[in-house]
Amino acid sequence: MMEADVLTPPLRVLELYSGIGGMHYALKESCIAAEVIAAIDINTVANEVYKHNFPNTCIYPKTIEGMTVDEFNKFDFDMILMSPPCQPFTRLGSQKDVLDSRSKSFLYILDLLPSLTNLPKYILLENVKGFETSAAREKLKQTLESCRYTYQEFLLSPTLLGIPNSRLRYFLLAKLKPDAFCFQTFNQVLDQFPDMESKKTTKASRFNQLFPTDDKKEEWNKSACCTSEIKRERDEAVLYKLETLRHLKQKESQDNNSSVQMIQDFLEEDLQDPSPYFISPKSLLRYALILDIVEQTCRRSVCFTKGWQRIGGKCSVKWKYGSSIILASGSGWESWNAFLSAKYGCYVEGTGSVLKTASDVELVLVFQSFETLSEDEKLTQLAKLKLRYFTPREIANLHGFPLKFGFPEKISLKQRYRLLGNSLNIHVVAKLIKLMVK
Repeated sequence: MMEADVLTPPLRVLELYSGIGGMHYALKESCIAAEVIAAIDINTVANEVYKHNFPNTCIYPKTIEGMTVDEFNKFDFDMILMSPPCQPFTRLGSQKDVLDSRSKSFLYILDLLPSLTNLPKYILLENVKGFETSAAREKLKQTLESCRYTYQEFLLSPTLLGIPNSRLRYFLLAKLKPDAFCFQTFNQVLDQFPDMESKKTTKASRFNQLFPTDDKKEEWNKSACCTSEIKRERDEAVLYKLETLRHLKQKESQDNNSSVQMIQDFLEEDLQDPSPYFISPKSLLRYALILDIVEQTCRRSVCFTKGWQRIGGKCSVKWKYGSSIILASGSGWESWNAFLSAKYGCYVEGTGSVLKTASDVELVLVFQSFETLSEDEKLTQLAKLKLRYFTPREIANLHGFPLKFGFPEKISLKQRYRLLGNSLNIHVVAKLIKLMVK
C-alpha cells in the first residue's frame, strides 16, 4: 500500500488566467503532489513576469475561447485553478455580468467542461465580492451540478490568516463525485475556513445583554428610539479628516487584534531610495481628506487594486471611502517636492493603503482645523506625515509572494502595480487547495 502511494503521479494542473503566477505559487505552498502542466493568459506583460519566475512552465498566450475541446483534452489535467476577469462583477464597475464581453471566456469554459473526455477531479475559482450574486455564478453552479461535482463557496479575507490586509474575495472549491470534501459542505457562502468554524465563540450571553427581559421591555421601547438616534449622531459626527467615531472605533479594534501581524512585518527593511513612492503635493492637497493613513504598527490595510497607484495621465479619481495611505520617512523625503512635481503620482485611484513612518507625528494634530488653512499651510502640515505608497515588493509581501518572486527589469513601476492589483493572496489560496485535495 505504501509502495502504491509513492508511485502515485503528481496531479496535473491547468492554470487559467494565470497572470503573474499567484495560483502557481499557492499550489507550491500547499505542498500537495502536483505540477502545472500549462498556464494560459492573453496578457503578454503578465506572461513575461510568469516566465521570469517559472521558466520551465509552458505558457499559452492565447484566448481561452480560441482553444478547442480537443486542445484541452490533450492537456489531460486533474485540476483547474482559475481567476476569471473580475470587471463584470466588481462593485465599482458596470456590473454587466454575463453580458460583459470579458465574461465570454469564462462562459466558454462552462460550456466546454461537460464535453471534456475526462472531467478534472478538482476546480478552484477566485473572483471579487459581487460574483456571489451574479448570473455567471448561477450558471457555474448549474454546470457543476450537471457534471456531478460537489462544491463549497466562500467569501474570505487574508485577515483570517493574520495578514493585515483586507482583500475580501469569492472562492469556490469543486470536487468530482463520488469523492467528498474533508469538511461538511453548506448550501451557502461561508465567511470562514471550515477548520475555523469550531473556533467561533457563542454569542448567547451577548444576545441576552442586548435584548431586555419582559419586565423591562416597555421601558426599553420608550427610550430605545431616542437613545439610538443620539448614538447614531454621535458615531457619525466627523471628528477630523473624514473620520467619524464609528470609523475610529473600528480601526482601533483592528489595530488591537493581536492575532493579526503588524504592517512593519511586511515592509522593505533596506529600501534605499523611497523618493519614487512619495505622494505628489498636488495629490496630497486634492485627496488628503479621503486617504486612509496607516502606520507601521497598524494591523490593517485595505485592498490594493490594479488602479491603486497611477503615474502620469490625466488627473482623475475614483474613490471609495476607506482607502489607505502610507506615511514614510527616509533620506529621499527632502527632495520629494521637486521630484514629484512633474508627472509622477498625477492621480490616485481606487482603494489601497499608504504608510505613515513619522511615528512622532499625531494624525489628529496634522488635520486639526485643516480646512481653514491656506494651501501652503496645508502642504506644510501634510509634509510632517511623510506619506508614500507601498512599494510593489511590500504589496507582494502582503499577498504572500515569496522573496524569490521578482519582475524582469523592463517591467515598469506602473505595470508592477497593475499586475499585483490583479493578483490574489497566495496564503489564502494555498490553504483552500489543501482543503480541496485532502
